[in-house]
Order: sequence, then structure tokens, then C-alpha cells
Amino acid sequence: MREHSPLLRRLGQTIALAGLASLAACERAVLNPAGDIALQQRNLIYVSTAIMLLVVVPVIGMVIWFAWKYRSSNRAAQYDPKFHHSTALELGIWSIPLLVIICLGAMTWSSTHLLDPFRRLDRISEGRPTNPAEAPMVVQVVSMDWKWLFIYPEQNIATVNELVLPVDREVRFDITSTNMMNTFYAPTMAGMIYAMPGMQSQLHAVLNRPGEFEGFSANYSGAGFSHMRFKLRSVSVGEFEQWTRQVQTVGTPLTTAGYLALEHPTERHPITLYSAAPRGLFDRVVNRCVAPGTTCLAEQMTHAGHPVPVQGEPAQSGERGPQGDAHAPAPSAHTAPVTGSTAHGAHQQAR
Repeated sequence: MREHSPLLRRLGQTIALAGLASLAACERAVLNPAGDIALQQRNLIYVSTAIMLLVVVPVIGMVIWFAWKYRSSNRAAQYDPKFHHSTALELGIWSIPLLVIICLGAMTWSSTHLLDPFRRLDRISEGRPTNPAEAPMVVQVVSMDWKWLFIYPEQNIATVNELVLPVDREVRFDITSTNMMNTFYAPTMAGMIYAMPGMQSQLHAVLNRPGEFEGFSANYSGAGFSHMRFKLRSVSVGEFEQWTRQVQTVGTPLTTAGYLALEHPTERHPITLYSAAPRGLFDRVVNRCVAPGTTCLAEQMTHAGHPVPVQGEPAQSGERGPQGDAHAPAPSAHTAPVTGSTAHGAHQQAR
């Protein structure tokens, strides 16, 4: 047994260091938000934890107090073997947890609607409401094996494993996957959103301070999962425009053939800049018909007698964006996308 003690000691130290590293990472990201959505989610964690501690702390305190008061050496402690009921005690035991559950339930219901990823933002930050007349910036996110493709349709550029956003600008992320079910997660910006092949999800978020952060996949998807990370940069509006011009100058155009080559699994893929992207590429990725001669999913559904509804007008501030059934067919390259509520399973609506 003594021969194994150094090994066990080293193993314990390794586990302890890993735990501390995890807590440190949590402090840097989840508990140190750079955007308003992440800030509200962090505050929700704090408040929920505080409410639960209202039960946990008294229970732990009473366990210690009862153990001390009724210890075997305390002969002065009252002993009543015929005790069987106390109305006051029953009310305390049941009413306090019930109030906690009611509070947590109300917070959950409220935050589920206010932080709905399909819903446009009400504010850029505390005390700064969004401008309903200004449409959010659109970034199309494609989860690949094992890298992230970001398409900027308004700027007509694309990047791999680098996401650059202007500070204090609402961004709408349209999210899908080429092959494996995955999760798009930038903890300093917002919560995780599933990326699923043949479906389109959505996230509205904002970054409120400049800096460099990290995003990653939060859903195991194979051998290269551990290194499926991307750099998230928050810059001023002027720096974002300068970066856009730089990508348009030094990058190479992303062609359909180039995209099909990019789909092949790679690990530790370097940051890559594309000065242009094929029009409608994201819609064809959703429809799984990027390769020439492939029939789009929406066309298959249309031929089967199930027409795909056309996307309506963009949602106003505080309203849910265009969305549909989580299992609805994907749009074709020639129709506006129909977003799928993968997290909530909402029914398809034509706006």
C-alpha cells in the first residue's frame, strides 16, 4: 500500500489542478461576460444560486446544530419519544421550499422568453435600447469537421475559425451544420446554440467591450472536437470596416469547389480569410445541395406536395425572428430561409 501512495498523491494533485483550471476558465468566460446577453445569463446564475442558498445554508446549519445539541454527552437535551407532529414545523418545512420553487419557476419562465435566442434584442446594454429601425448585422455560421466557417453576406466575405464583430452592434447568427450535430458556444457573448445539419437555428447577441475571446464547440463530434475552437474578436466600428477591407484585399475567393474541399475533416485548421463567398451558399448548405447536381431538400419536399413557407419581414426589436418547426424542411437556394427552433420546437409560422 505504501508503494502506491506517491502515485495516488500525484493523481490527487493532478485532479485538484484540473479542477482549479476548470474553475479559472469558468471565471474568465462565463462569469466575466463581454456582451449584454452573457451578462444577463451570469446575473441569472447569481440570483438563482442565492435563492437556492436560502434553503441550503439553513439546512446545513441545522444539521450541524442538531448533531451538536443532541450529542450523546449532552444530558440536558430534551428527549421526547412520543413526538409525532408539529404544525408549525410542517409549515416551515413545506412553505420555504415551495416559495423557492415558485421564485425559480417565475425566473425561469421570464428569462426563457426575454433571453430567447430567436428574439431580437431589447437593448444593447443596460439603459441603451436598440433602434428598431436598424436591422441587426447578419453572420452565417456553418459547423464543419472540425472547424467553423463564418459567412458575412452583407460584406461578401468569409472566414474560418475567426469571428470579428463590431462593438455595440446587434448581430443575428444563422446557424447550421454540414454533417454532425454540434453546438456553437461563445461564453463571453451568449449561451450555446445547437447547430444541426439540414436545419437552421438562430441567435441574437451583442458584444459591449473590445477584446479577444474564445468560442468553441460544446458538443462532442469526433476526433477533432477538442481543437474545434475559433477566435472571437470585438473591435470598434472603424476597426471592423478596416478589417473587412483587409479581408477583401488579402483573402482569396471562396468558390463552390473550395467549399467542398473545406468540408473534408481537418484538425487544428488555421485561420483562413476569403475575399468573397458564393451567393446563396449558406442556403445550399442548409439544404444539403452545395455539390453541383444535388437536389435540395426544399425541392424534394415541394415535389412531395409539401410547399415551404417563405420567410416574412425581419422581426422588430423584442420580437421573435422568422422561425419554423424544428423539423421543418430546409429552404432551397432560391427561397428565403426558414429557421428552425431546435431548442423550443415551436410550430412553423408564416409571417
